[in-house]
Formats: sequence, structure tokens, C-alpha cells
Amino acid sequence: MKLVEIIRGRQTSDETVARAYDYVQALGKLPIVVNDSRGFYTSRTFGTYVMEGAAMLGEGIPAPVIENAAVQAGMPVGPLAVLDETALSLSVHVLDQTRADFATEGRTYLASPGELLVERMVKELNRPGRAGGGGFYDYPQGGRKHLWPQLKPLFERTDVAWDLQTVKDRLLYRQAVETARCLAEGVLTTVHDGNIGSIFGIGFPAWTGGALQFIHGMGVDRFQARCAELAARHGAGFALDATTLDALRRHQPVW
Repeated sequence: MKLVEIIRGRQTSDETVARAYDYVQALGKLPIVVNDSRGFYTSRTFGTYVMEGAAMLGEGIPAPVIENAAVQAGMPVGPLAVLDETALSLSVHVLDQTRADFATEGRTYLASPGELLVERMVKELNRPGRAGGGGFYDYPQGGRKHLWPQLKPLFERTDVAWDLQTVKDRLLYRQAVETARCLAEGVLTTVHDGNIGSIFGIGFPAWTGGALQFIHGMGVDRFQARCAELAARHGAGFALDATTLDALRRHQPVW
């Protein structure tokens, strides 16, 4: 992994950040500095990618379509394959901890469709991921991995309409929206860190120039219009509020 994400806490001094930055560069890595927040930047944003893939599977879109669309869009690995490698059981552990944290604060955490599907895979279907013997994929001894055959009868639906471009858009736009939210919330402090972090930290397609350049390259208004379409059909994860739009416009590059 080329990227190193330096997390700045409330009391972290400029000198400490500078020393950490120099140290990371001395190791031959690429540093970015982000402010402390749940999931930081890369984990938070990458989580939206894998969970959007899981959500589409739960909607009835064929697993091979989701995986191939991701690679065609420029992602290095499909979202279901990534979930297997990082362990579905880990995602469920994070979900359980998030619920507990919210409960401590007197709130209720509403899990996303993708999170609920992953939870079902682990708790009902006993598919914890590659390290646990299999998840969305099977890993035969001495053979190549392949998608778990039971995904088709369990989840695939013939009455669900889908098109390849929308599948690609959902995977890329969901990450771009989350990156924009990180910028608006101050988790990211520069467009540069968002772009570098997305390419070298989460594998966002290099052809875009990064998640924020993906937005600015097409124009904020055009991006907003497509997000509104996706939000209307696929949920609030694609919605852009006024604060996020303002942050995108304030940080537009000067051509």
C-alpha cells in the first residue's frame, strides 16, 4: 500500500504532523493528513464501495455483473471480492460495535441494505469470508476462486431491471459523494489529499484523477444532477446536501 493516512487529533501539534509527514516520506510512502473522525477518510469511503456492491446483490442484480462492472469502471477488484479478502466477519464486527456506540449515545443505528446483507451472509449462511473458508466466493484447494454458486438462487432476481452504466455509476458516485462529505465535514482539508488518498488508498480509478477530480472534471452541477437521479432510485447515500455542495464549489480548481 503506497498511501499512509496520518490522523490528526484535536491536540496534535503542527510539529508532530510535520515529523510524521517527513517520516512517511522517508519510508518512500505517500502521506496525506486527515482529521480524526469515525472511519477517517479511506476506510469510511471504501466502505461505501463494498456496501453498495452488497446492496446491489441484495436487490437481485447478478453477482458477476457487479464484479465485472467494477473492474470495467476502473476499480482494481470487485466489491464482493474485497469483502471476502477483508473478511465479512470483520464488517459485521464493525456493525455490531457501531450499533453499541449509538446505543450508548441514546441513538439507534439504522444499518444500510449492504450491511444487512453482509450480516445475513455471516450470521445465517455461515460465510465469513476467505479466511473462514468462503464468503461471496469459494476457494477450492489447488483451484481458482469462483463466485459461490448459491448466490444465484439466494439473491438473483429475474424481475429486477438493471443496466451496466448505472451499476458502474453507483459504485463510483457513491465513493465520490462520501469523499465530498469528508471535505465538507473537515475530515479532508484539501482537494489534493482527497484525490491522492482515493487513488492510492482505495483504488479509485486513476483515469478520473481522483474522487474529487471526478466531480470537478464533469462539473458540480452535472454531478449533482446525476446524484439526484441515483438518490431518487437508490437511496440517500447519493444525496448531496447544501453544505456538501457549497464545499465542492468553494474548492473547485482554477483552470
